[in-house]
Amino acid sequence: MKCEVVAVGTELLLGQIVDSNSAWIGEQLALVGIDSFFQTKVGDNLARMVEALELALSRSDAVIVTGGLGPTQDDITRDAIAKVMGVGLIRDEALVEKIRAMFGSRGRDMTDNNLRQADLPEGAMVNPVQPGTAPGLICEVDRGGPGPKVIYAVPGVPWEMKQQMTEWILPDLQSRAGITSVIGSRTLRTWGMSESGLAELLDDEISRLDQTGTATIAFLASGWEGMKVRITAKAPSEGEVTAVLSEEEVRVREIIGNVVFGVDDDTMESVVLDELRSRGLTLGLAESLTGGLISSRITSVAGCSDVFRGGVIPYDRRLKIEVLGASDMPAVSEQMAVEMAEGVCRVLGTDVGLAVTGVAGPQPHEGHDPGRVWIGISINGKTDSAHINFPYDRDRVRQFTCISALSFLRSRLIDGIPSD
Repeated sequence: MKCEVVAVGTELLLGQIVDSNSAWIGEQLALVGIDSFFQTKVGDNLARMVEALELALSRSDAVIVTGGLGPTQDDITRDAIAKVMGVGLIRDEALVEKIRAMFGSRGRDMTDNNLRQADLPEGAMVNPVQPGTAPGLICEVDRGGPGPKVIYAVPGVPWEMKQQMTEWILPDLQSRAGITSVIGSRTLRTWGMSESGLAELLDDEISRLDQTGTATIAFLASGWEGMKVRITAKAPSEGEVTAVLSEEEVRVREIIGNVVFGVDDDTMESVVLDELRSRGLTLGLAESLTGGLISSRITSVAGCSDVFRGGVIPYDRRLKIEVLGASDMPAVSEQMAVEMAEGVCRVLGTDVGLAVTGVAGPQPHEGHDPGRVWIGISINGKTDSAHINFPYDRDRVRQFTCISALSFLRSRLIDGIPSD
């Protein structure tokens, strides 16, 4: 089975919204063994939408349309699908009451334009999974083949789309494709090595897997979240897939070493919190360059309060001295980063202090070019530091500093601080 994705919305063509939906859908299709060779973006124009859908149906067995199911005048995905099917739209009164009840549960009145969301192409099925007011559609289309083709329409709102895809559409696609085997994947999260470096280290292992066919390895560059190494396997049962993935994870870790910091949904901050928690340590942050970004990442992890005490943002050099007790010295220096880390431990009463200072840009500061960053840590009174020169713009310097600082702390928690 081949499945195509059509993303609807003039805002996608104008670059006002990034089409992350198509990327996510494409990834999920691959993970369940459904081939997908084309993705299309089309504006809110009925004739062009019909043309895009007809082209997709001419070369694919299934089409997933995302967007255009809302209540406004430019939400015309329903109309386009009806034209492709050669039918009219009919209003589903049961769906009207369901949408009205959703508004009522939120303490709001449903406006008349929301009635359009209950208009369905004749013969269409409503996706039984409906987290929002926009119902998903399942529309079979006869094109003279051995069986009908199918159009799935899902909302453009990402969380609504993902729930409908995960709970209904992907299983339905697998059933239509006759896929009975289980496909699973495991993603190893890495930091500190390039895609080319990882590919070179894993070249022999990838060649071995090509011969055995037991699993595949793919690389996913994720910017300041690091490189992802995804292992995918297929087997008759979930237990067998898990066994293959576990065996291959061991092999990959042996090859690429401790650049692997987590698995699947792990983040650098969640891993660091786990390392601190396992050692009974508390954390305080002193952020000059990053202005609270590291604190934001830490506090995005549920349950962080048993480890994280808080942060200080001494953006002005005088506050580094007056609040954290650092010496009167240049703000962009190794010693300042170390004394900030020690100072935040004193101020917040923590076992561990992590501090960053530097030049985000775009202008030089204290004789240093943009991208110069110092990281300081203090763990139970023992200190260490690191410096990095990032060749990036202001935003990326700050974001890369966040994960680099957390990675440095992780390494020192695991390996210890070297003796002088």
